[in-house]
Amino acid sequence: MPVPSTRKLSLAIVLAGCATAMPAKAAELSGPEIRQLIGGEKVRLSTPFGIALPLYYRENGVVVGDVSGISAARMLAPREEGRWWISGNSLCQKWPSWYDGRQFCFKITSLGGGKITWLRDDGASGTARIGP
Repeated sequence: MPVPSTRKLSLAIVLAGCATAMPAKAAELSGPEIRQLIGGEKVRLSTPFGIALPLYYRENGVVVGDVSGISAARMLAPREEGRWWISGNSLCQKWPSWYDGRQFCFKITSLGGGKITWLRDDGASGTARIGP
């Protein structure tokens, strides 16, 4: 049986190291995982305009949106309090006037490092960052 060259052996070691250093696959979160991740946290939704919209998910089921400091959002109610809850493996929320008071539910996928993707039940999707 031939003995592998030092070069081939080194390449195999490097490739094996790269494979173990890759980040874990993104995973859709369960209802309890969503509650633990966002309860009591600020979630900044990324927008196509390069603005991060802050939402505060209080532990008591109240979600607070405050866009008063964002000039492009002044056409909306600048600050609103809605409700959030977990239904199955989805995050649901409803605002009094934002989105015409419609209820939406979201599937949440963790990307690690406080980053998530969301898929709303009407097909809209995006990304967000959790934390300060």
